Amino acid sequence: MSAVIWRPRKSRLSKLIDQSGGLSVGIALKQAATELKALEAESRAIVAARIADLSALVPPESDEPRGERLEQAYGLSSAVIQAAGPFNRDDLCAAAAGLCDLIDAAEPGKPFDWRIVTVHAQALKLILSLPDDAAEARAEVLNGLSQVLARKRPLAETAPD
Repeated sequence: MSAVIWRPRKSRLSKLIDQSGGLSVGIALKQAATELKALEAESRAIVAARIADLSALVPPESDEPRGERLEQAYGLSSAVIQAAGPFNRDDLCAAAAGLCDLIDAAEPGKPFDWRIVTVHAQALKLILSLPDDAAEARAEVLNGLSQVLARKRPLAETAPD
């Protein structure tokens, strides 16, 4: 009869992980926050530019395929989320995500109410222009947008299963 002896070997990576050194989590988080703070102004400029682009979108003509303009609006709204998200601008992200949700829920072959895009662009401008301590005003704007979302989303999506 033979016996199998298994000796676990430690990998080089596990030895490196077990050794002390490097940065502590706290220091790494502080450094990351400092680096993010330096990018905040650039993020704000990107958000403002995408909101301006969204505001400048013209409703599609009746004979133009509406999908192209909606895709542009969706892309610009998504870009707002990408630029504002890392800086904890949940208000901007929520407003932009609401527009994305409404565009996603648009039924093919049915007309899309372009006023939704206009209202969201104006709301995003307003949220961006509010001072940092205007949490109540931001909440009111977001509440209004959530009402638009509830009313304009197709009934099939809001009906319980």
